[in-house]
Amino acid sequence: MDRTLYLVAYDVRGADRLNRVRHLLKGYSTGGQKSVYECFLTDGELKYLVRRIEQMIKADEDRVHVFTMDGRSRTHALGIGLQPKDPEYFYIG
Repeated sequence: MDRTLYLVAYDVRGADRLNRVRHLLKGYSTGGQKSVYECFLTDGELKYLVRRIEQMIKADEDRVHVFTMDGRSRTHALGIGLQPKDPEYFYIG
């Protein structure tokens, strides 16, 4: 199963919507901080996440960006940052 690294960043105004989006993304992320998550996703998982997030946010108030990252490129991690890493398995529960 091929996975691609995505960076998902969001700015959600409503507290309830913010918590729902955060909880959803935490289940798929391998790292990140606050409102930016690193997610290794299959095509199906990406479609599912986008569809769910579209249902959770208010399009006229909130914004979510999904950036495709080139997994072959090395990132520059500063401070306590860690390099994104695709784990051997995912537990989504």
